[in-house]
Amino acid sequence: MSTPSTRVEVLLVLALLSCSPGIVWSNTLCQQTNDQVRPHSVSITEFGAVGDGVTLNTKAFQNAIFYLNSFADKGGAKLFVPAGRWLTGSFDLISHLTLWLDKDAVILGSTNPEDWPVVDPLPSYGRGRELPGRRHKSLVYGRNLTDVIITGNNGTIDGQGSIWWSMFRNNTLDYTRPHLIELINSTGVLISNLTLLNSPFWTVHPVYCSHVTVQKVAIFAPLDSPNTDGIDPDSSDNVCIEDCYISTGDDLIAIKSGWDEYGIAYSRPCTNIVIHRLVGKTQTSAGIAIGSEMSGGVSEVHVEDVQFYDSNTAIRIKTSPGRGGYVRNIYVSNVTLTNVDIAIRFTGLYGEHPDDAYDPNALPVIEKITIKDVVGENIKTAGLIEGIEGDNFVNVCLSNIVLNVSSNYPWNCSYVKGYSDLVLPEACEPLKERIFPEHCSDCYYMSNQIQSSKSQNRGQRNFR
Repeated sequence: MSTPSTRVEVLLVLALLSCSPGIVWSNTLCQQTNDQVRPHSVSITEFGAVGDGVTLNTKAFQNAIFYLNSFADKGGAKLFVPAGRWLTGSFDLISHLTLWLDKDAVILGSTNPEDWPVVDPLPSYGRGRELPGRRHKSLVYGRNLTDVIITGNNGTIDGQGSIWWSMFRNNTLDYTRPHLIELINSTGVLISNLTLLNSPFWTVHPVYCSHVTVQKVAIFAPLDSPNTDGIDPDSSDNVCIEDCYISTGDDLIAIKSGWDEYGIAYSRPCTNIVIHRLVGKTQTSAGIAIGSEMSGGVSEVHVEDVQFYDSNTAIRIKTSPGRGGYVRNIYVSNVTLTNVDIAIRFTGLYGEHPDDAYDPNALPVIEKITIKDVVGENIKTAGLIEGIEGDNFVNVCLSNIVLNVSSNYPWNCSYVKGYSDLVLPEACEPLKERIFPEHCSDCYYMSNQIQSSKSQNRGQRNFR
């Protein structure tokens, strides 16, 4: 449930983001999804909903959306949720729909698990992520949709996830926990101008989707809440995440593409992912993570202008023998870190398999990872980069990285090969060979600006 302190934190974060000189709200990297005016609109109150935080409104949401489906071929429709506290179980969206939450509107997830139906596992996972078999449906759910908008005047969706976190900790779950928002095999998705709170599991999960934009969204869950990832693009393409603040109990953003043999068989990669102007913290996990479920492949990921503070890890790649797949063509730049334990972490032996049928000889390919223009204060460890014996991570390129590190051993690297320029503390031995000029072509998205950057920095710091 949203508390006064949570609401104050939301307002402070939005104010800080809008005032920050490092955040330029008007300059978007996202191709604008059609945030169109719908010719038909109804209020949830017209279907008997009561916004008292006690009355269960699942039927009202379902009936309203069923009615609005008749306008799908007439320009679509808008479901308006006014100020109030609207308790509901899971409900399904439709194509050509705008779900609009007004200021002070709060959609509350029911605390009765029976109000969250059970659905089949995703084929790229083969089972529920936490338990074999089926899984609970998300609070806001949709599949096989086109042109879906979830937005408003900074309204709130609160999953009230504490009951689910308790069941997880007590080992009393019957099925895998539900996400807050999940869209499956859908195209043209916009999620914007919302506050998302207390998801039972991952917060926003677009899976098998194309052309997804998540913009100006604040996501909160307690820092010790289990597996409350912020935004997890999964086997999806052309995803843009921009101008978001996330503070949760797991990865702020985790890019995924299926789990071991099921992900290999389904073979749908996650590609063309843009993350721009993200701020946040996580005490247990990473600001930006890739994996650990990456068996369908992850590529063409561009991350720029991100800030992480009071966090465990900033940038992380997680994989394992048995995953197969690949992570390649990853570009991360303009990163600001404060009070972060590990700036860069690659884990080749993450483990966690869906069952015993995975192939331990299915080794992942990790290559062409570029991380540049990083500054950090009060960092414990610069890099913990651990590949897989017999399956080196290659063409890992670090450029213009300056970290104030407390550890006497700032880098720990194994089974990795790459290059670096202008890195302080000096990179580990497998990454010491210089990028410029011989290895620019080995590094993803490196340009001739390396030389000018090198010239500008020469004389300012004695890196070697």
